[in-house]
Amino acid sequence: MAGNFKMMAKTLYGFEPLLAKELRNLGAGRVEEGVRNVTFEGDTGFMYKANLCLRTALKVYKPISTFRVFNEKDLYKSIYELDWPHFFGADKTFAIDTTMSSEVFNNSMFVSLKAKDAIVDKFREVERQRPNVDSQDPDVRINIHIHENTCTVSLDSSGNSLHQRGYRILTNIAPINEVLAAGLLLASAWDGHTDFLDPMCGSGTFLIEAAMIACNIPANINREAYAFMHWKDYDAELHEKIVEASLKKTREFHRKIIGYDKAPSAVRKAQENVENANLAEYITIERKDFFRTEKPVEGKLHMVFNPPYGERLPIEVDEFYAKIGDTLKQQYPGTDAWMITSNLEALKHVGLRPSRKIKAFNGKLEARLVKYEIYEGSKKAKYQQ
Repeated sequence: MAGNFKMMAKTLYGFEPLLAKELRNLGAGRVEEGVRNVTFEGDTGFMYKANLCLRTALKVYKPISTFRVFNEKDLYKSIYELDWPHFFGADKTFAIDTTMSSEVFNNSMFVSLKAKDAIVDKFREVERQRPNVDSQDPDVRINIHIHENTCTVSLDSSGNSLHQRGYRILTNIAPINEVLAAGLLLASAWDGHTDFLDPMCGSGTFLIEAAMIACNIPANINREAYAFMHWKDYDAELHEKIVEASLKKTREFHRKIIGYDKAPSAVRKAQENVENANLAEYITIERKDFFRTEKPVEGKLHMVFNPPYGERLPIEVDEFYAKIGDTLKQQYPGTDAWMITSNLEALKHVGLRPSRKIKAFNGKLEARLVKYEIYEGSKKAKYQQ
């Protein structure tokens, strides 16, 4: 199609298939999975839609040039030759992020500095003025990726990472990343067709992401800014049309989404975040100790939670995980319980056999998303029906 161009969306380890599926469902062309990324094609409107709707993307890049580099002169010359004033104005601030795996260059800061010089010099020559660098909160972000002798320069259309949805103002000690939460929910096959419970809800991230998936609400509907808004070709009217069209695809949700936490401060924070996300009509949060609860609904229950790992929150790990297993077995029949933990030893104390294990990373911690199927009556009785 005319007007289509190649883009790349960054994601977390293991989420590539989830992101590729999201992109195909949104209508992307030529979707190909990479390592922690997925490439695809679409037009400018699709780029706006990808930033708005993708749940498992951290960034959406628009590559503008790929060239060979063998030394710093090649780097400077190739970046200088790009028509930077075509992309953004000298009144905008910018920053450069560099990633690389190359024997030619071994210092990403040096590459960023050299690229900055080339861009500034280009503006000076063409417009007799230069944009300023702002490493903290720039208007425009430029990504440079060097692999061996190949350099790709991209415009970062997202700006701040897309996990910064705009609804989570308050967090607890160990909050879960919004993109990680959404990806884990999608990996657990959550689709909004049953009731949902997070029994250790913290600041409410699983609850909010679960509600947005159930209602098909765009992931970043509460976000106010993207880097593409500072580009010269930004089409505000088209962007508004994309937002309106996406909101027309939302759906009603008639089940329950429930969160428990035993800490009053966590309950308050979660409730405020739910209010910020405009989802209070779908989500109920109560102060409860999971180990003293029983299944709050009839029929099938979908549970996803992030218990403490013993890393940042002090707990007696063995005893704590044993109580998780006991509570599930005794009080939660008819439940698909999904739990993420980086404490793989602790899983041995749950006393239940997981029916699935999915490798994931929570920050830098290698973790497992495990599924426990708690049957009504015995498992044996289930298969005899």
